[in-house]
Amino acid sequence: MAINLEKGQRINLEKSNGSKLQNICVGVNWGAIEKKGFFGTKKEPVDLDASCAIYDEKKNHIDSVNFRKLISNDRAIKHSGDDLTGDLNGDDGLDNEVITLDFSQLTPAANHVAFFINSFRGQDFKDIPFASIRIYEGTPTRVSQEFARFDIANDASFAGNVSMVLGVFYKRNDEWKFSAVGVPTNDKKLEQTIVTIQQNHL
Repeated sequence: MAINLEKGQRINLEKSNGSKLQNICVGVNWGAIEKKGFFGTKKEPVDLDASCAIYDEKKNHIDSVNFRKLISNDRAIKHSGDDLTGDLNGDDGLDNEVITLDFSQLTPAANHVAFFINSFRGQDFKDIPFASIRIYEGTPTRVSQEFARFDIANDASFAGNVSMVLGVFYKRNDEWKFSAVGVPTNDKKLEQTIVTIQQNHL
């Protein structure tokens, strides 16, 4: 069963058989906004951007993966590519953008890996249908086991915002864990969110 994440919650990266999770996917799903007018309903494309930032033990930013840079320098983190519209015809059951992370391939310098979302066109989270972000084991097109999720569309705390921090994977005693942040930010650009995480969430 997936955990509906609560802000500040910490989870161990452990599968149901007790083994440690080595590969994870972070997927973001959303739909187009419906605008009603004189000539019927019009679909307004939505461009959410899933990103992650890597920091060392001293909280220095050392790498990022986003729609401009799809693969980390160590090749441990990969982005599925930029989705510019969202699901135009309702939820198709697949995430629009997925970032995969292989902990075994991460540079030894990595101590924190933070995931976040920015609304590229400045569209308010409260207006974006079925917007959600989840952590699961699988591939960008197959979910083997879902571990946790934030239901952004139905959480009033995200209303009025265009950026949010999902959470941070962090290394302690050579073991990776996850801390749910789940808070909106006032940032308009992903570069600003990278600094916000560095200052407030590591």
